[in-house]
Amino acid sequence: MVTSNNYLVKRLTDLMEDFRKYARDLGVDLFGVADLTTAKDFIRGQGGEHLAGFNRSLSLGVRLMDDVVDELIHHDSLVAIATYRSMYITVNSTLDRIAFLVAKKIQETGFRAYPVPATQTLNNGRFEAVFSHKLAANLAGLGWIGKNCLLITPDYGPRIRLATILTDAPLDPGAPIKGGCERCHRCINICPVKALTGVAFDPSEPRDIRFQASLCDQYTEGRIPAFGDINCGLCMHICPYGRANVKSNTISSKAINS
Repeated sequence: MVTSNNYLVKRLTDLMEDFRKYARDLGVDLFGVADLTTAKDFIRGQGGEHLAGFNRSLSLGVRLMDDVVDELIHHDSLVAIATYRSMYITVNSTLDRIAFLVAKKIQETGFRAYPVPATQTLNNGRFEAVFSHKLAANLAGLGWIGKNCLLITPDYGPRIRLATILTDAPLDPGAPIKGGCERCHRCINICPVKALTGVAFDPSEPRDIRFQASLCDQYTEGRIPAFGDINCGLCMHICPYGRANVKSNTISSKAINS
């Protein structure tokens, strides 16, 4: 029995490395596994019973281009927003393709796999998706939920897009990491409609305490005739984590509190 258990552990370890390498070769910058058992009720309430039936998730992240994100400070520039929108669409499509191919590989190994698109909003009036990519990535230890309600990663900050694969493969999961926003309020101060409240993330509290999604949506809707259907991105742009001219692992308290 010990030999059998050791063989199973090795097989699952090898499979996880196979999935990770395959995803990396396809262009993924971030890869993580989460245990979803503690989030069943939240997942069920958002995406239904079928999605809540999976115990693991694979998070796939692709980094955005710094020079494009840096230009979002000019968020009334047609050139800056058009380029950002094109990148946003391209990265989402890339993630969807990668998620499908990785899910296909998982299924071929004998496990279930459910790829969740990078962008998919439910028409339920709550401005939410079928599944929270941020939730999975946070539980996988890829980053924390910042005051801008985005996933903040140590290396790339919020300058990433995510997709998720739900699975029943008993892969070894990561663990959440401590947040690093501290007293920083840059994203709150720059928001043109004051949609961010500055309240730190607490999984037991509703999103509305931290983020008034309707205000953000109204602002985006009002800009569609001129810029197309894309958010302004200022809260992502201004975050000190992931900025090209600031190394995230050396960001000081003074830098993020300024």
